[in-house]
Amino acid sequence: AIPVVGPLRRSLAGDKVNQVMGIVNGTTNFILDAMYKRGASYDVMLAEATELGYAEADPSADVDGYDAASKAAILASLGFHSDVSADDVHVEGIREISTDDIAAAKAAGCTIKLLAICERLTDENGAESVSARVYPALLPLDHPLSSVSESFNAIFVIAEHAGRLMFYGNGAGGAPTASAVLGDVVGAARNIVHGGRAPGMSTYAGLPVADFGRVRTRYHVDMLVEDRPGVLAEVSSTFSAHGVSLKTVRQEEAGDDGARLVVITHHAEEHDLEATVEDLLTIDAVNSVRSVIRMEGN
Repeated sequence: AIPVVGPLRRSLAGDKVNQVMGIVNGTTNFILDAMYKRGASYDVMLAEATELGYAEADPSADVDGYDAASKAAILASLGFHSDVSADDVHVEGIREISTDDIAAAKAAGCTIKLLAICERLTDENGAESVSARVYPALLPLDHPLSSVSESFNAIFVIAEHAGRLMFYGNGAGGAPTASAVLGDVVGAARNIVHGGRAPGMSTYAGLPVADFGRVRTRYHVDMLVEDRPGVLAEVSSTFSAHGVSLKTVRQEEAGDDGARLVVITHHAEEHDLEATVEDLLTIDAVNSVRSVIRMEGN
């Protein structure tokens, strides 16, 4: 239970919040943290989380990102004075995160976290909108959220005047959940006692919800390609054709399935990256695109 709702509703009410990014689900953070530190698989750590009481018998709400999406909708509504529902949040979970992805994160000087991200977007005409999304992402080790371990949660806020703020607390288990529920009950009771005059969940007119395709971030693209001349040029030109520039390209020694090619891009829009991956899969020399993981916190 992280004490962030009050600050967003009151302390930052007169400020301009530009981004709210956080780890808001203790179960998934416990799993990913252990995968990173212990080299364990997703299945092994899910079983341990269930045994410890962090995960429910049906863990779907946690591991598929729906619990985090519900929280992201609340954070976006409060932080940007907008009407954002859970259905407006783009959601991806952690089931597909593999030990290979963890190794790739380490090689890139990052960790992997399930992030809830709410941010203000501005288009070429100056029109603003709010983006709300949940997905696993690479996070640099020097980012404040990267050190949030085990079942703890944290929320990182960037506001125009208050600057960078961090809220931290335990996020899974009976006691934190009970504390959060009790806080809601006490808040509702105070509202009733004061005749409904306590600050509520008003969102004002607010910002429209942005299309997910407009989100700009960096990407870590891991693929298997044929080990022959000209392949790198063909892959690079495919990225370039969609306006996606490359920051780094690393090729590893070829194996039975081909050579591993790892590309890290500069910032690009989601729809451009999606189109790039579609075209990569049509290249004969590209055997597979093993994973595409977004990179945040840069």
